[in-house]
Formats: sequence, structure tokens, C-alpha cells
Amino acid sequence: MREFFTVGDRRLSYLDFGGPGMPLLALHGHYNEASAFAPLAEALAPQWRVIALDQRGHGESDRAESYERADYVADVAAFHRHLEVGPAAVLGHSLGGVNAYQYASRHPDLVTALIVEDIGALVNCDWSFTTSLPRQAPSRDALASALRGAAPYLECSFRESEDGWGFSFDIDDTVASQKALNGDHWTDWAAVTGPTLLIRGTRSDELSADHAREMVARRLGRAWLVELPAGHVVHHDAEAQFAAAVGAFLSKLD
Repeated sequence: MREFFTVGDRRLSYLDFGGPGMPLLALHGHYNEASAFAPLAEALAPQWRVIALDQRGHGESDRAESYERADYVADVAAFHRHLEVGPAAVLGHSLGGVNAYQYASRHPDLVTALIVEDIGALVNCDWSFTTSLPRQAPSRDALASALRGAAPYLECSFRESEDGWGFSFDIDDTVASQKALNGDHWTDWAAVTGPTLLIRGTRSDELSADHAREMVARRLGRAWLVELPAGHVVHHDAEAQFAAAVGAFLSKLD
């Protein structure tokens, strides 16, 4: 079910996939939105109730004037407060992964467990793909054709307007967000106190094997690494294996 809430003068959207299970808050990456977690929600039900946020500038949430680190983390905090579900597990992919571990580091009493999908503690994001995206296409098929192999990863964000087909995110806003994502976030990663699962795609061009192992090592027995045969978007490339890894990790917390 799609729901909305307001933060100041902005409206944020989220999908509550429902069910009687324990809440799992899910944060998507750039180019995506809450609906990307529908397969995961189905796989984890009924034990877990996935509630996924359309982060600022994505999906049905309003665009914003700023996409800095503090802005995203404040949105997660507002989202969590709005839900009134108490302490919860949090999962994030890429952009959402950094948002998730930064939120967990600042609010350890509210995050019972953390799952980070294919993003590091050192981020050096390249926005050349973003600037190469078509801003408009005459049809959905034309947009998918222009994206070629990337289309399956972005199709949840396809939107039709009076001018044709484009995306639910703004390309210039995404570049600003990617620039703000870059940096050294080791302090935040190391400050997380709760149990953490780091999931890496073995074909990832974002998170190297060595960096992932260092991330786990610095958490001194409170983080675990799972590597799956996938690229950067592990939940898409290895859908069933990703859900199984998340479910197995969460089951140990019961």
C-alpha cells in the first residue's frame, strides 16, 4: 500500500508491503524507488514486513533543494518516527546503504540490525552514466531501447508525462546527490554497534572484495560478509539468493 507523510513542506512517499511480521525498513539506491523491493517483500513475508521509502527526489516523493548526507539521514529519521514501529531492522542498497549505516551510527537505539547492499565506507561515485541518460523518449519502448542493458535496473522509475517518457528522478538532482555521496565514511561505518550484514556482488564495479573484507574486519565480529554472483544491484541479479541471505541473517536475531 502506498502512503505519504510530510517533512516540513515536502511530501515523502513509501510502500508498506504489509503483513504481521517484524518491520524491515528498506532504502533504495539512485535511479530506483521503493517498488524495487517488491520481490524481497514477497520472499520475506510473513515473517518480515518490508516498508520501503521513496527517498527524496525519487519515486512519488517530492524533489528537494538539497541532497546532502544530512538531508537523507534526516528523512530516514522522519520516516522511522512516522511509522511508529519502534526499533527496527534497516536495509539499504548503494545510496540507501550509506544512508542506512549513517542512520544506524547516529541512532543505535533505533536500529536492531543493519543490512548494507554493495556500497563501501569509501565512496567514489562516477556520475558519467547519469549524465548520459536520455532525458526524454517518445515511448516506453524507446526509452528502454536507449538504455539497452541498463533498462531492467531502471524500469521501476519509468514515468510518462505530456512530453513523452522519462524517469521519476531528475537527472541533475541525481548528479548532485551522487557528488554529495562521495567521501570517506569510515567513522560512520565503524560507529555502528548492531549486527550488520554486508552483501557484495562478485561482479560489482562499486565495492571491491578487499574493501568489503576490510569493512567487516573493522567491525570486530559484529559484521558478516556474503558475496553473491551479481553486479552492483544484487537484489536484482540474484533475487532469490539475496532474499535467502537477508532472511537467514534476520532469522538469527529472533
